[in-house]
Amino acid sequence: MNDSSWAAARKLLCIRVDNMGDVLMTSPAVRALRAAVPGRRITLLASPSGAAIAGLLPEVDEILAYEAPWVKLERATPVDADLSLIERLRTQGFDAAVIFTTYSQSALPAAMMCRLAGIPRVLAHARENPYQLLTDWACEGGDLDDGRHEVQRQLDLVACVGARIADERMRLSVPPAARAALTLRLARHGVTSGGGWVLVHPGATAPSRRYPAQAFAAAMAGLPDDGTPLFVTGSAGERALADEVCRLAGRGINLAGELPLAEFAALVEAAGVLVSNNSGPVHVAAATGTPVVDLYALTNPQHTPWRVASRVLYHDVPCRFCHRSICPEGHNACLRGVPPAAVLEAAIALLAEPARAGPDAASRAA
Repeated sequence: MNDSSWAAARKLLCIRVDNMGDVLMTSPAVRALRAAVPGRRITLLASPSGAAIAGLLPEVDEILAYEAPWVKLERATPVDADLSLIERLRTQGFDAAVIFTTYSQSALPAAMMCRLAGIPRVLAHARENPYQLLTDWACEGGDLDDGRHEVQRQLDLVACVGARIADERMRLSVPPAARAALTLRLARHGVTSGGGWVLVHPGATAPSRRYPAQAFAAAMAGLPDDGTPLFVTGSAGERALADEVCRLAGRGINLAGELPLAEFAALVEAAGVLVSNNSGPVHVAAATGTPVVDLYALTNPQHTPWRVASRVLYHDVPCRFCHRSICPEGHNACLRGVPPAAVLEAAIALLAEPARAGPDAASRAA
């Protein structure tokens, strides 16, 4: 690959059209791209949920939200939306584009879109021969991408065109206004402490990645009753789940559906520990330097907490790494086999570790 041609690329399009957590795991690579060329500007094309979190990424200058028909969507999208996006990209005059994908996704639909938009240089991983759709092609790894972490996969991709950084951690920039709004919101719930709370996130978009509500509650019930606030979070659609966890535990303040994303990031940033299924909040915690207990369904090996103090809990099963949203065996044993006592022990251990100073603190992978 010709690094010098990429050094001349000042206006760069980055494409990551799946989920919020995926955008976060791509952010170190995007930061490397921006830092590689003085004055380079980054536009991120992302899904609506990815676009929302991208607003907290300091390395992104402009955000375009797009529901790509080649990723999982809840509804059909009109062809006119695709054509309108291509025309918008054409008018932007991008010098180059980088397409970020998981190893199981194809970059070629996005590459065709870039071709039609007249973007002259395009970099992506590709398993199949892309021929003229990619000017710069990084071959895939072996089965399961050789177990390479998703963050590392994207860092390796941009290194192909000379973009590297020394600090490879994820980072979020939480607006001061979001912190102030959170303080007022928590005061209405009777909480005036400045942080150090326990945060529990029992939901996940995929059923295969949900630890049982009863097990979350059993772990929460065992936490010391020392006045430390305990919050349960989730989407508006997970309000009933959060209510159930609080009821079964006999404690907890339900914030599900209440928090704008920036306030949620502020809540995670100030937490002493996050206890969560393996979903977007885990990566928010990694980006804010918050210790995390990750109930890690063994659907794939690439999405563990990145460079943050953590405990990754699972029960090993022969059917691991199935990449399914619904457990094909019907037992969810990789999560159900984790005893609540182990979750409680992990949370208490992380709370007892020396306090970290936000995302710049030294981190440790457990």
